Amino acid sequence: MAFHTTVERAQRLKQLHAQYKPLVLPTVWDVWSARTAVAAGFPALTIGSHPLADSRGADDHEGQTFEEVLAAVRPIIAAVDVPVSVDLEAGYGQKPADLVAGLIEVGGVGLNIEDTVHSDSGRVRSTQEHASYVAGLRTAADDAGVPVWVNGRTDLFVHAQDASDVLDEAIDRLRALEKAGADSVYPVGIQDDDDLLAAVTGAVTVPVNSTAHPVRHDLERFHRLGVGRITSGPLLQLAMADTMKDMLMPWAPLTG
Repeated sequence: MAFHTTVERAQRLKQLHAQYKPLVLPTVWDVWSARTAVAAGFPALTIGSHPLADSRGADDHEGQTFEEVLAAVRPIIAAVDVPVSVDLEAGYGQKPADLVAGLIEVGGVGLNIEDTVHSDSGRVRSTQEHASYVAGLRTAADDAGVPVWVNGRTDLFVHAQDASDVLDEAIDRLRALEKAGADSVYPVGIQDDDDLLAAVTGAVTVPVNSTAHPVRHDLERFHRLGVGRITSGPLLQLAMADTMKDMLMPWAPLTG
């Protein structure tokens, strides 16, 4: 993809985040799902690590190399004329500059970066370590001349036995990510908890990303709670799998 096109798409993604509150970014996994989402009217997309891995018969949690992910997302990004962000998990062991360079080279203009390092026994980065990595991504994007949208994710709520017990720690981490240059923050695992969502959206000034199910969740509720950005994670793909099974089951061979 031409460099100027990548820059224009990055600028457009930033504009969309300011224009829509929340901005809904369907999480896609191949050319077909990306084109379908664009045809449905969406002005930007994300590619999720979990659905991408499932579509390729690979494991999530960095079950693919960075090079394999880039090769998989390149045709998806090229197939649509809208900005596309890519879930890059914990960075696949790459330095921030190399991660950003690879993303830009395939035309990606946003990224999701999490603090669970699956390639290192699933350890969770400290607040400072994760913030430093995000700061490195911000610097690399600025140096490259592409305003890559950085979505800083934390899994603290997911790892806790009681999500409310880690609220203060999670807020400290989200604020550190914001200070480090994250354009949005993503506290995973609290999409069904109004109190926790309201607490985190009130604690930072950048958009807060929430996972949402396309059928079970309500867009107006997220707007009311101050959520600024919505992605599907694996939930869109899972919802489509449920629908596909419902359609196919009457046609399956009888057993017994």
